[in-house]
Amino acid sequence: MSKIKFGSEVYTWFMQETGKGYDNKLDHMIKVAGQAGFAGIEPMVLEVSESALGCGKYWLGDFCDASRLKDALEEHNVELAGLALICAWDAEEETPEERAAADFTIDLLKQFPGSMLGTVTLPSGRSGNIQERRLNVAKNINRVSKRAADEGLKCSYHPNSPPASLVRTQDDYDVVLNSLDPEVTGWTPDVGHIIRGGMDVIETLNKWQHLVNHIHYKDFSGNGPEPWAQMGTGKLDFHKITEWLVQRDYEGWIICEDECERAIEEPDEVTIQNGEWCKEHLEPLVG
Repeated sequence: MSKIKFGSEVYTWFMQETGKGYDNKLDHMIKVAGQAGFAGIEPMVLEVSESALGCGKYWLGDFCDASRLKDALEEHNVELAGLALICAWDAEEETPEERAAADFTIDLLKQFPGSMLGTVTLPSGRSGNIQERRLNVAKNINRVSKRAADEGLKCSYHPNSPPASLVRTQDDYDVVLNSLDPEVTGWTPDVGHIIRGGMDVIETLNKWQHLVNHIHYKDFSGNGPEPWAQMGTGKLDFHKITEWLVQRDYEGWIICEDECERAIEEPDEVTIQNGEWCKEHLEPLVG
């Protein structure tokens, strides 16, 4: 059996009405991920969901309850690949809200042994004290990961590439990834965000390969303010990237996170097609 498994990220559904379209419907997302042939799913814990978006708690809603989440996963034979905790983390210390969201995520993940704690920076702007704020991101990520590792959890940091992101360019990666504590924090390369940030994917993977313990796939068109393409139709060579993982005996998840325009209105259909595409084109590469 392959040591690489394929999963789906829930952001594909979040894009509809900024979370409102599928609020409190994680069970539906789990069902569709299973129908698509994905072995796992990665929900989000969004620290700002209640106050800023008017959505249910952390965008998990009723599935903040570990027993309800377990029941939904078991019903559809889908694993919890991990939880993506999304906060800004650019102040000197965690804010009370960030600390509460992190502690909630750690407590929930303790009920799902082997699932990854992913930390994802919420874009907070690039004006003012950018170097200090980049270092704050790394320090806060290390703090969260240390608390999680002390509870037996695996952790991985996921940069992103919107214009307001603090960690999107080569200079940003050099500061933040080099400041991560590898004893407690790995790295989730998101190959779409890497190319959008102006970097070569394989060169970037090579540079920090010692940190890679989780990975996100999204395709890149290069067009428009949200330059994404549906899986397999854009500019990224997923065969080459997957072969890179296999050659280095990678063990873990490949998480598909499609942000193409079609996914906004048809997230179920896009997820199912992506699952089929991975089964046909990528699963044979991993054995």
